[in-house]
Amino acid sequence: MAKVTTVSAARIGNRVKALGRQISKDVRGRRLDIVVTMDRAFMFAADLIRSIDGPVVLHFVREDVRDVELAGQKRREVFFANRSATNAEKDHHSELKGRDVLLVDCVLDSGVTQDFLLRRLGENKPRSLRMAVLLDKTSRRRVALEPDYFGFRTASNLMWSGYGLAAANGTGRNSKNLVAGFSSNGAGRSKAVKKRAKKSR
Repeated sequence: MAKVTTVSAARIGNRVKALGRQISKDVRGRRLDIVVTMDRAFMFAADLIRSIDGPVVLHFVREDVRDVELAGQKRREVFFANRSATNAEKDHHSELKGRDVLLVDCVLDSGVTQDFLLRRLGENKPRSLRMAVLLDKTSRRRVALEPDYFGFRTASNLMWSGYGLAAANGTGRNSKNLVAGFSSNGAGRSKAVKKRAKKSR
């Protein structure tokens, strides 16, 4: 039997406005360069940006995960489509130099992708580099990374849709609420939870 968790549009709105006030306070009226990850974060980013007081410049990046072969070894690499925000080569080196930069994503899970992107952004030597996420899943973190701003902390076995996030079949992005479901029989649980359950038998 499926269990469903819902975060209402009103609760989301109040939390996003609170994040916007905190970010505005931290930036203190300086220009803020916001890097938005597509496709997941577009709705969260749109509401968050409108809650921030002060000048804002937007950059959009799209991640592309590919399997590549290097020196006979196969590995998975993450590429980003927007060179201006992520590339530190000569032509773009000064774009974010000395700027206050905020990376906006929707879900922080393992943290591997966001950590990689933050490192790439850091190559531009910004004045400050922070990250804001709507959903923070701490239990499956694989790198030492914590968001500077987060909307809600949530269990790693919850699969969310709505508010810009698509369900498994691609639908649900236009829902005003966040909806998460998981199976009560344990399907979808993290490996650590399954391992503990097995040991307790």
